[in-house]
Amino acid sequence: DKHSKSYMDFFKDRAAGRPGTAHLKFYDEYNAVLDLDAEFYLETIKVVFQDFDLPRGEWDVDGKRVRPQDIQSTALLTIEGAKDDICGLGQTEAAHALCSSIPESNKQHMVVDGTGHFGIFSGHRWRDEVCPKIAAFIAEHSH
Repeated sequence: DKHSKSYMDFFKDRAAGRPGTAHLKFYDEYNAVLDLDAEFYLETIKVVFQDFDLPRGEWDVDGKRVRPQDIQSTALLTIEGAKDDICGLGQTEAAHALCSSIPESNKQHMVVDGTGHFGIFSGHRWRDEVCPKIAAFIAEHSH
């Protein structure tokens, strides 16, 4: 397991007197989900990953049905890590079909090679690939 190896490497670095700064920075962000309220986290897991309420057209927020097919006047950029071990490849891109009223010319999808789930949010792939893509997308679709 990648995370087990990462922790072993971290402990070896610490034993050798190296600070392990990159490890600490990554896991500070990685473990941020632990800051979520348990009720919110468990409800999210149920709604998104167990019951699939959104694609089934059954997700309600504050008593109102969420209807992605009604979204029209925006642009949609979805981004996935090719090695994502949390969201399977294609899961994010599925938003394009759900948001069927957004014109195809306002939709883009990006797969970041060699990157897992957290690599699209932080680190060098974020800085070098993802952030510039988001900035360009916003500039292109700002009116």
